[in-house]
Amino acid sequence: MKNNKWRLGVPRALFYYYYGPWWETFFQALGAEVVVSPPTCKEIMDLGVSLAVAEACLPVKVYYGHAAWLVPRVDALFVPRLVSVEKKSFICPKLMGLPDMLRAALKPCPLIIDTTVNLARRPEEGLAAAVQGMAGALGIKGSRVDLARAAAEDRYHAWLAKQQGESMATAGCSEEEPASRVYRSFSSPGQESRDALQVGVIGHGYLIFDQFLGMDIPGKVQRLGGKVILTENLTPLQVETACRQLPKLLYWTLGRKIMGAALHLMEQENVAGLIHLTAFGCGPDSLVGDLAERYARRRGKPFLLLTLDEHTGEAGLDTRLEAFMDMLYRRRSA
Repeated sequence: MKNNKWRLGVPRALFYYYYGPWWETFFQALGAEVVVSPPTCKEIMDLGVSLAVAEACLPVKVYYGHAAWLVPRVDALFVPRLVSVEKKSFICPKLMGLPDMLRAALKPCPLIIDTTVNLARRPEEGLAAAVQGMAGALGIKGSRVDLARAAAEDRYHAWLAKQQGESMATAGCSEEEPASRVYRSFSSPGQESRDALQVGVIGHGYLIFDQFLGMDIPGKVQRLGGKVILTENLTPLQVETACRQLPKLLYWTLGRKIMGAALHLMEQENVAGLIHLTAFGCGPDSLVGDLAERYARRRGKPFLLLTLDEHTGEAGLDTRLEAFMDMLYRRRSA
């Protein structure tokens, strides 16, 4: 810690792609210098694979790599223990245990700020406790915490609003929006051009928006003539309404969002097909992917499942994607 100012490391992986703007704004407002690891590359992935247990899914392995990259550059790592981020829904246990797994794997291991976030029963009380815990880890209390939270929430809600209703543009994150959706310009159903095919791409944000990890699937669909629609381009109401078709709500927060988006897009006649991007070893995804494919088959909506791990070859994935898009064009012209 230099001049009593914290250098706080935030790994650019997993829930960074969901809450990065909130975290950064909050800690910066408290006076910390936030250091975010660089975009995923082969070196970071290989580093994470060498540190993580073999049973971990690819996104968790990559998280290890980002954390290890930060270790010599920061005073502490911010690795929240995410139990639940919404009422009556939970996060994968492997993500809940990240702080403990990193302490065992990183040698030397810096201070890890592992504030518990649990909004399952009383969301407002749980969020207030988490905010106080995050600030308290830096030794800060009082009105500064309230002001930092207000600034973080303002930026976060503006960032969320920006994701909806945009048309696809060039890929790439700006420095002004450090947790930007890599593909931040998408169209909504009903805005299809005469030639483009609308294609839903569903999956975890930390796969889709990490261009190295997710192999730039939305960008490839665009270059093959498709117009991409993501879960983030839909409103929470659309996702939740579609989920009500299920006999029972899914237990996992991200699985529920993926399934709700899939069901909603299946109902749109101008959506030509769906692509589900998933990581090998993800238990919830194995269930959600099978369920989504069953519903798609019943409704006659083409569905492509792409499973990634550290050994996935891009050439084979490209071939499958090209064949899928060719099939969608043939169906439209038939």
